[in-house]
Parts: sequence; structure tokens; C-alpha cells
Amino acid sequence: MSEITHKQVEAGQAVYGKFTLSAYDSVVLGASCRWVWKCPASFLLARYNEYVSGNHLDVGVGSGYFLDYCDFPVAHPRVALMDMNSHSLAFTAQRIARYRPTTWQRNVLEDMSVEGGGFDSVGMNLLLHCVPGDFTEKGRIFDNAREVMNPGALLFGATLLGRGVPRSPAARALMALYNHKGIFSNRGDSAEGLQAALAARFSDVTVATVGCMALFSARR
Repeated sequence: MSEITHKQVEAGQAVYGKFTLSAYDSVVLGASCRWVWKCPASFLLARYNEYVSGNHLDVGVGSGYFLDYCDFPVAHPRVALMDMNSHSLAFTAQRIARYRPTTWQRNVLEDMSVEGGGFDSVGMNLLLHCVPGDFTEKGRIFDNAREVMNPGALLFGATLLGRGVPRSPAARALMALYNHKGIFSNRGDSAEGLQAALAARFSDVTVATVGCMALFSARR
């Protein structure tokens, strides 16, 4: 990756410091998801309850809200956290300390290697729209995810789209601002592009849109 791309990757996650993370649930998952992006966080939590396994890797962990509130199918799941942002990793690890998660600080465009074997589910929520490039370039994340997924494992997640979905004036304005600041990199992201990137690597691919959000799943 070029130096410029490294800077772009860092810009997409640098906004999440200790103060930002303390307000993440109410501002991002509460107000923004419900009123701006038109996809309430309850939709995403329902998908965790449907798809999460007892051997789970979460990539781009945010505040750890979904891992805190979802229903794991076993009492003592193996949970791993992966993010480039050390604040997000520490915040989430503390929040779900009851599961004794392992943490991996990674630039997932380059490396998703872990110790201890593969995973049966991988969550990737609200990450891809912060990653630079189009889905051809972002697809490297899917390549890397495959390497840590067991046969039959499920990848699922959500990302905000910049094309082909209805966007209110507020959504257009906020997306434009975040793209200008480098927090988002999703001007050209579409459901079709996401579908193609997933279908090139996985089977049983589904992509559905709710508001500005694409909800996806794919099986290794």
C-alpha cells in the first residue's frame, strides 16, 4: 500500500478516541442509524442474534455494543476483536470482559492473521465505508477474512452506501462531510459492487439494503 493509502486508512479510524467511543452508542448507533441512515441499530443486533457463533471474530469493533447485547449460542464463546484503533480494542475488551476476548491490532487491508485457529463467524459492521478505495480494493479485506474463517463459516455485516440507495438531504450532507474529512470513503460504494466483491470469494451471498445501509452475509 502507498503512503497516501496508509494515511487514508488511519483517517478512517482515528476519529474514535475515548471521548468519541463513550458517545458512540447514542450518537452513531442511536441518532445517526435511526434518523439519518434510516437503518436502526436493532436491525443489526437482530442479525448478530441470528448469525453469531460460539467461535467469533469481530472486525472493526466500534464500541462493542453488538457483542455486549447479542445472544451467543454458548455460555462461554471464543471471542476475538480486531481493529486498527487501539482505543476501540481496549474499550470493547473492557466492555465484554466477561467473555475474556483476545485482541488483535491490525490494518485489515494488509493482515488478519491470528493465533489459535479459525473462526465460525466473522462480524464486520460499519467498517467498509471507512476503508479507502472502491470494492475492488476493499475486497482485500474479504480475501484476508477467508484466511481466518473455517470451512462453512459465515461472514456478516453492514456498511453505508454512497450510490444507489435513497438518501435524505441530511444523509447526503453528513456523508459528504465525512468523505471530505476522510472518515468515510464510500462515494462510489453500491450494493452491486459489494455483491460482486463478495460473490467472487464466497457462496450463499446476500446483500439487502435498508435506508442507506447494505446488510450482507456470505459463507466460506
